[in-house]
Amino acid sequence: MCNSRKTQMKRKERLAKLTALLRSDDQHQGEALAAQLGVSLRTLYRDMDTLAASGVSVQGERGKGYRVNRAIDLPPLQLSDLEMEALQLGLAAVSQSNDRDLAEAARALGRKLDAHLSEVENAPRLTELPQGFAHLTTIRHAIRARQKLLLTLDGAPRTLRPLALEYWGRIWLVQGWCETTRGFAEYPIGEISALRVLPGLFVEEAGKTLGDLRRAL
Repeated sequence: MCNSRKTQMKRKERLAKLTALLRSDDQHQGEALAAQLGVSLRTLYRDMDTLAASGVSVQGERGKGYRVNRAIDLPPLQLSDLEMEALQLGLAAVSQSNDRDLAEAARALGRKLDAHLSEVENAPRLTELPQGFAHLTTIRHAIRARQKLLLTLDGAPRTLRPLALEYWGRIWLVQGWCETTRGFAEYPIGEISALRVLPGLFVEEAGKTLGDLRRAL
């Protein structure tokens, strides 16, 4: 067990050193890399395959030399709605940072992700963050706690039993039973000018549940 762990740690250190070597501007021959790392050429090629499989952008081929692109390549990812919301909120927060470099990096990342999401139906554009994105956390907590919300849209107050948050047409919508209009409704959070959580909890009533909403909208 100890020898196995020691070997594993040694390999991790070797992979880190190999990545550092490859990130230099020079083109590195396999034989020279193997000599620097103190391994066989076969082990070096195996390490190269490991780096490539982990997402490191290894460029080159056997016999011609290798280097690593400084850009980081990520493998294909599948994101849940909640993960996408976390990503959107994170980018929104960083893009408004006082650190100009970080803010621009967040906007650039949003543009890159938008390019990949352009073919995905109803995917939110990360560079078009909703104006009311700060309401998302409050709304989600209200959904979980079953608390009513007092929303103001276009100057008109509405009392809503929030039941769900959805993406639709690249915008965030809060959906629920509107006690003001006496029916199911969905409101773009970017159009909410004011939001307040009301005291007390609401209970499920026939005809006003999430299942009823799904069937109605």
